Amino acid sequence: MKSAVIVFPGLNRDRDMIAALTKVSGTAPAIVWHQDTDLPDVDLIVIPGGFSYGDYLRCGAIAARSPIMDRVRERADKGVKVLGVCNGFQILIEAGLLPGALMRNTSLKFVCREVKLEITNTNTAFTSGYAQGQIIRCPVAHHDGNYFADSETLDRLSGEGQIAFRYAEDTNPNGSLRDIAGILNAGKNVLGLMPHPENLIEAAHGGTDGRALFSGLLDEAA
Repeated sequence: MKSAVIVFPGLNRDRDMIAALTKVSGTAPAIVWHQDTDLPDVDLIVIPGGFSYGDYLRCGAIAARSPIMDRVRERADKGVKVLGVCNGFQILIEAGLLPGALMRNTSLKFVCREVKLEITNTNTAFTSGYAQGQIIRCPVAHHDGNYFADSETLDRLSGEGQIAFRYAEDTNPNGSLRDIAGILNAGKNVLGLMPHPENLIEAAHGGTDGRALFSGLLDEAA
């Protein structure tokens, strides 16, 4: 699987994502700076987590207007898979690649802990390595992860299978409506999620619950 990781100033999870992709696929991803205007030919584009531009204005708002995002939108429109984790999810929403908004956590505090996720749709390249309804562990670390959308959008996401992950067993850390932790675009080739699967892919992390997301993508690309 050929992949690329987009790097913005202020990110702090890019190395974690690069390590995860390298360990699972056996091939290091291409590293693309946000000011670049071209992307290599890849199967997967990843926007990792962190605090792009210090989260000024709104989280992800400045990064979403970087030159490379025009190329990301073009590739997404052609069916290339795009994954945004945490700040990457916020950037995808600000760039118009996913619907809704990510607001301040209802606690008004930064949350850094482990949650449980339910796999709600396995009919995607991102979730094919899991079982329908499976509960997995995954860490979160964010201040603005409270997913919001109007009722019509929420109903559409649910009805069209665009909710990939929900917070399970009362572990919702941010107040997201309908316990939404991760959503897909209509074509199901763009996924945004707040939890960090790249931080739970090997025994040294304390578990491997996040690994199937990457191994499923690898199988899809084979």
